[in-house]
Amino acid sequence: MANPERFDDRPVELAVHAMPMPQDMQAEPDRTRKGRLKMLLVLIACAAPVVASYFSYYVLRPEGRSNFGVLVQPPRPIPALTAQTLDGQPLALPSLRGQWLLLSVAHAACDAQCQSTLFLQRQLRAGLGKDTDRVDWVWLIDDDGVVPPEMLPRLEGATVLRVAPDGLGQWLDGGPQSATPGTSFLVDPQGDLMMRFPAPEARADAPIQDKLAYAKKVKRDVERLLRASASWDTPGR
Repeated sequence: MANPERFDDRPVELAVHAMPMPQDMQAEPDRTRKGRLKMLLVLIACAAPVVASYFSYYVLRPEGRSNFGVLVQPPRPIPALTAQTLDGQPLALPSLRGQWLLLSVAHAACDAQCQSTLFLQRQLRAGLGKDTDRVDWVWLIDDDGVVPPEMLPRLEGATVLRVAPDGLGQWLDGGPQSATPGTSFLVDPQGDLMMRFPAPEARADAPIQDKLAYAKKVKRDVERLLRASASWDTPGR
C-alpha cells in the first residue's frame, strides 16, 4: 500500500505571491533598524570631513596661535532673505552658499570707511592665489541709495546686493564690534556666519604699513580656514 500523501502546515497560496510567514514578519523590524543604522553611518561619513576640519582648526591648533578675527559662536546660518542685484533682479541670499564669503555691509554712498574696507577685501582675495576661486567677495547695500559711478570699476569681481537692513541686523549683530562701520564678516560654504574682523583704518593719511599689517592678519586667518577645509571644500559654487 502506498504511503499516505503528506501535507505541510503552510497556508494555502491563493494569490500570485505567497502569504508572509510569521518568521518573515518578525524579521521586518530588524531589517528596518539595520537600514536606519546604515543611513546614519552614511550621514556621519559625509559630515566627518567638515567636523574634522573645524575640530583641527579650533581645538588642535598649536598653543600660542591667536585669531585676528573674532569667532561667532555658535555660527549663524544665512537668513532666508531675498536680495536684489544693482539692476533690480531678485536673488535669494541662501543661494550664495557653496563658497567662502568675505562680506561687508554699508550704505550705497560708501564713505571713506566703506571704501577702505572694500579695497582691502579686494586685495586680500586677489592675494589668495590658487584659492581665490574658493572665496567670493560680497558687498551688501542696506539702503536704496545710488552707488557712485566712480565706484563701479573698483567693484569688478564683487557680488553687490541690496538687502533690507532689518533681516541683516538679526544675522550679523554680535555686540559693539559688529556694529562698527567697515566690519568684515566671513561665512563658510555651509552658509554659516563664523568670524568677524574689526574695521580697518579709514584715514586717508594712515600709514601704508598699517593697512598692509591689517590685510596680512585677515589673510592669515582666511588661509588657515581654507587649508583646514581643503578636504571637503572645492572651488566654484
